[in-house]
Amino acid sequence: MTATKPPVVAAKPTAAALAKPIAAPAKAKPFKVGSLADLKQVKKEIAAQAEREAQAAAQRALEAKRAREHRSLFQAAVGAVQRLPEHRRASLQPVPPSPTPMQHLLDEAAAFSESISDEVDITTLLDTDERLSFRRPGVGPDVAHKLRRGKWTIQRQIDLHGLRSDEAREALGAFIREAHKQGIRCVRVVTGKGLGSPGKAPVLKDKVHRWLVQRSEVVAFVQAPPAQGGAGALVVLLQPVR
Repeated sequence: MTATKPPVVAAKPTAAALAKPIAAPAKAKPFKVGSLADLKQVKKEIAAQAEREAQAAAQRALEAKRAREHRSLFQAAVGAVQRLPEHRRASLQPVPPSPTPMQHLLDEAAAFSESISDEVDITTLLDTDERLSFRRPGVGPDVAHKLRRGKWTIQRQIDLHGLRSDEAREALGAFIREAHKQGIRCVRVVTGKGLGSPGKAPVLKDKVHRWLVQRSEVVAFVQAPPAQGGAGALVVLLQPVR
């Protein structure tokens, strides 16, 4: 009989063996060029990379050159320039009104008041026809006729009816002075017929005659036609502005 071998039983690991650390796997070795063909392929890739970088650099240089040329053309077309001053806010200051020459006006009013008198005898200066009129020496009688016929258009008028004597004199003087300054030639002065005065005498009308005769701006005046006030108004012709 052939003797049977007893089965091999694997020995259990001991505690000391279990306590040992498991060894780490070995690191992979770097790739090595194994042949001349591999070396040539690497050289080709390096050369291609260098060529791409050179092309990119050349493209950047070309774009920079074009930008410089564009700026040069713009500067040549515009020429020399100057920086504008900076205004961070608008100037909205209102323009002050021109000062009123009060003293000049007061002086004119005083001179007018002193030069115009209610006591001047003008009977020899008036044409005492049925329609009382006045014309400066040297002014032909046709001027009065033209005034009556409306040769000159009435451009302004003042109504003195109802004013006191002093008020009417000041108002008439200012009116004649301003009208003459503005180049107005023909005006109408409304005096009223004096029906409301004591004795129904035309006191204001007679005084207006005296005031107008003493004004150097007045060339002539006539009683207004009935359609323009009749006996209660005067049509006055002023000197032209020199």
